[in-house]
Amino acid sequence: MNSELQQTQKISVMEKIGYGLGDTAANLVWRTMMVFLPIFYTDVFGLSAAAVGTLLLVCRYWDGITDYIMGLIADRTRTRWGRFRPWVLWTALPFGVMTVLTFTTPDLDYSSKLIYAYATYSGLILVYTANNIPYSALTGVISADPAERTSLSSYRFIFAFLGGIITQGFNIYLVAFFGAGNDIRGYQMTMTLFAALSVALFVITFLTTRERVQPAASENPSILEDSKDLIRNKAWLMLFGIGVLWVTFTTLKQGVTLFYFKYYLNDMSLAPPFMILGLLAAMAGAALTRPLTDRFGKKWSMIYCLVVALVSSALLFLAGPTDVALIFLLSSITELSTGPVITIFFAMLADAADYSEWKNNRRATGLVFSAGTLSMKFGTGVAGALTGWLLMLFGYAANVAQTAEALLGIRLLISVFPAVAALLLIIVVRFYPLDEERLREIEQDLLERRKGLPEPVSM
Repeated sequence: MNSELQQTQKISVMEKIGYGLGDTAANLVWRTMMVFLPIFYTDVFGLSAAAVGTLLLVCRYWDGITDYIMGLIADRTRTRWGRFRPWVLWTALPFGVMTVLTFTTPDLDYSSKLIYAYATYSGLILVYTANNIPYSALTGVISADPAERTSLSSYRFIFAFLGGIITQGFNIYLVAFFGAGNDIRGYQMTMTLFAALSVALFVITFLTTRERVQPAASENPSILEDSKDLIRNKAWLMLFGIGVLWVTFTTLKQGVTLFYFKYYLNDMSLAPPFMILGLLAAMAGAALTRPLTDRFGKKWSMIYCLVVALVSSALLFLAGPTDVALIFLLSSITELSTGPVITIFFAMLADAADYSEWKNNRRATGLVFSAGTLSMKFGTGVAGALTGWLLMLFGYAANVAQTAEALLGIRLLISVFPAVAALLLIIVVRFYPLDEERLREIEQDLLERRKGLPEPVSM
């Protein structure tokens, strides 16, 4: 196969599904951390809300350093299967083990349990980093075609939301089933099940994908050169900020969802269908990404979707505890509008990798994609800390009736505060520098440069 055909060939549906299943695997745990970990730590594990907020912030910011390092390591990995695919396989089993340990409650005193929580949570997100940065970078090397990468990203997030549906729709019921009144055992057994499924799905992703975009044989950049390229990449810098604000938006909403149903609506049985409906709406939004971007381009599609998310989130504050239908409707609109946002974000990261290669004659796909997971870690840390600290500030106390002030804090965290994050996002995205016309020019220039590169070897 000649190089030009190799760079522009279509990706098979089977490969797109195989790639997407990798994010199903990741989201069985990632979504659990976003939605269930705060209330697990406060109401089951036994930590204070303030301690949980600090833990989430400290661990996430430390993990940001490892994201950068992992991007450098992945770019310098050389195997017969490529640079990024092997990491999906190598980290599968450690990912499963750390998941189980994080959701295990040891019989220790408070201080020892806090140390255990720091150690296991840090270990889990470290393995997640080693897995997810190379996994995300695959978007940039499975195909060089921006339209195909947008399609691949759509498949990815449809299957990511499927992972969310599984964990958010069944977690509560599985904890009750396995625990039989003992939530400590219930969470441990439920996460053991999810961990085993994740390991199997990561193996499938490794076996069904292929890296096609190869770095030039002469490329041997230093860490300093790669770092300088990254800092000079305006698109990457803006995507980092977009990622932080985006995950702050989603984590604020998701991290307080169970508190909202348990204490404001006084009906936890509504939480699973609420979350499933939202994820189905998000899947529909992800499926609509390609038509949207074909019509409006990536940048303006993202802005239009964020406007809808801002309005629907802000209106949720007005809903009373008996306005169940309104709550479901507004949240579904929010999720529908946000489905394309995360899909476009990762497609934009692939564009930023192309821009860096075009500008500097060096490709650092893993390092560029570290912006995705790095910004997610920072955003999750910020939102997790805000959730814990604001719950404490408004007077939250676990497993008791909440005061009016505490209920106000919960309502603000699920509606108004995310709307503020969405507003900031719109402002930042407005100045994103890569439009569709420039991307087409970059694609053609890179296609010419890549002619004659050796055929990649696959398993």
